[in-house]
Amino acid sequence: MGNIDELKSTGLKATLPRLKIMEIFQKGELRHMTAEDVFRVLLLERSDIGLATVYRVLTQFEQAGILSRSHFESGKAVYELNEGRHHDHFVCTSCGKVDEFFDAEIEKRQQIVAKAKGWTVQDHAMSLYGLCADCSKQAGKA
Repeated sequence: MGNIDELKSTGLKATLPRLKIMEIFQKGELRHMTAEDVFRVLLLERSDIGLATVYRVLTQFEQAGILSRSHFESGKAVYELNEGRHHDHFVCTSCGKVDEFFDAEIEKRQQIVAKAKGWTVQDHAMSLYGLCADCSKQAGKA
């Protein structure tokens, strides 16, 4: 499905800012981006889309289910394409890098713990904080 069709299927018109921002998430190097990250890419591409428009489009995409939003320790909202598959995150406390992972055993243990406590889990998000491999190497050199 093309970007125009994907937007129309969510009830959103295929405007230039929406198409550009969708393309940034689909083809960009970064999978997890803040509004400021998206805006920087647009500036590099010499686009005249403003930061307020970026925020508005990201909110619309989140409401339409195109993007998922997470809040990590930085306090800034971080967006990624919603591909319909659950995953958890590693977040580097030094450089801010975010990596995804999925572990079936962790997911199973969470359900066991919830059941033992009488809870029914409807959704969850797990983020582990530490140093990525590059920052760990840097820290080892200091």
